[in-house]
Amino acid sequence: MFKHFATLQWKSFFRSASLGKSLSIKILMVFFGLYMLGTMLTLGVALFFALREAVPDTDPLLLVSRYLIYWVLIELVLRYFMQKLPVMDVKPMLTIPIAKNRITHYILGRSGVSIYNLFDLVFFIPFAIVLLAQDYPFMNVIGWFFAMIGLVLTINYINFLINKSDKALLIMLGLVIALFGLDYFEIYPVRELAGKLFYGLYENPFLALLPVLLAVGTYYLNYSFLRKTLFLDASLERKTKEAETADLSWTKRFGDIAPFLQLDLKLIWRNKRTKAQVFISLAMILYGLVFYTIEDFGMNSVMLVLIGILMTGIFLMNFGQFIPAWDSAYYSMMMSQNIPLRKYLEAKVGLIAVSVAVMFLLSIPYVYFGWEALLINLGAALYNLGINIPVILFFGSMNKKRIDLTKSAIGNMQGTGAAQFLVGIPLFGAPMIIYSALLFLVSFEVAIGTLALLGILGFVFRKPILDRITAVYRRRKYGMIAGFKEKNG
Repeated sequence: MFKHFATLQWKSFFRSASLGKSLSIKILMVFFGLYMLGTMLTLGVALFFALREAVPDTDPLLLVSRYLIYWVLIELVLRYFMQKLPVMDVKPMLTIPIAKNRITHYILGRSGVSIYNLFDLVFFIPFAIVLLAQDYPFMNVIGWFFAMIGLVLTINYINFLINKSDKALLIMLGLVIALFGLDYFEIYPVRELAGKLFYGLYENPFLALLPVLLAVGTYYLNYSFLRKTLFLDASLERKTKEAETADLSWTKRFGDIAPFLQLDLKLIWRNKRTKAQVFISLAMILYGLVFYTIEDFGMNSVMLVLIGILMTGIFLMNFGQFIPAWDSAYYSMMMSQNIPLRKYLEAKVGLIAVSVAVMFLLSIPYVYFGWEALLINLGAALYNLGINIPVILFFGSMNKKRIDLTKSAIGNMQGTGAAQFLVGIPLFGAPMIIYSALLFLVSFEVAIGTLALLGILGFVFRKPILDRITAVYRRRKYGMIAGFKEKNG
């Protein structure tokens, strides 16, 4: 029966009307998947030797065990966005004599062999082989390996249960931040305790049964939930939900652009893809903890300027690069109304500018690493406000691909075109070149001050700049409308 279900989905893919588009995206994803598999394989082989050379007095397996708690939580967060649940069209199956338990087992079984589980497997298999080659006890290594497989499957099936819950996502992100903070500031030895726990799976092979049993338990929790929903009349049940409204009256203080700001805020919060951009942007502020703690990067490093641009402008890039494609479902209707295009764009600028200001405020604690960190983030924020916002708006005028807002944010290529790849050159390349040249020729203060000054000048001349960009949008309006109407384009 599993083979029969798989054959049906294979035929569904190749008989689809949008085969050309689907096939091209699948080919790109296959190449990316092969690259990731090669990376995980290399890491699985080389990690043991790299850790032994870096910390010769500590067992490499113990070092790995200390970070497994972060791996579990971070993988849950990543899978929340990236892993698509293998939902098949089961309604036609429910009218013919096929046991519902077989359909349910197929859905869960197919999820168990997903590419994300394969990534983990390709890492743990060579790592376990290296352990055996280094004369680690066979039974201990095998027990530890099966424990890791149990954890991978547990993560997979927990994702099934929490995938639709924003609260679960916030809890996981909060746990990652809290545990990292407790450990980094030496408030509580999280890594030490987690290391002993996961290393215990190696020292006592019989404990490997616990993760395996946990995987089996989460499998049957999912089975019980899915089995109860496999009825034709499940979709006919009337669902009552209390209407939720947000008080957006405060936006009226922004004058003529207030109605557009309200629409954008509602769009962001009511749709899966745009809401995900907010969570991704907030999580990106933690990037600094990775790079500011690397001693090889001095405070004058060009890399830190790139991180400053990225941290303070991540929402600018994620949201701004798809303007006006976010409104593609009703863009033609908007353009047929008496709506000032200039006000429409001003609302986008205002929303993005607020996001840059908020991200800069969240980055202020990095002053802990030195005043240079604060200056870098301030200069990057000003550059984003004055230069990168107009740049991202200009490239947005080239968008002609429709976006389905109900789709997931990560791994979704909808709306992506040449403009999304080209925009990275001015966004990142220009400030890095300017900063590098002035840092080499003059000083750090002059280099970061120039970036800030350019941002201020862009902000001062925002009116004529926005006039030019509005003219570009008006000139390309009909091309965008035609592109947005192509649902399979």
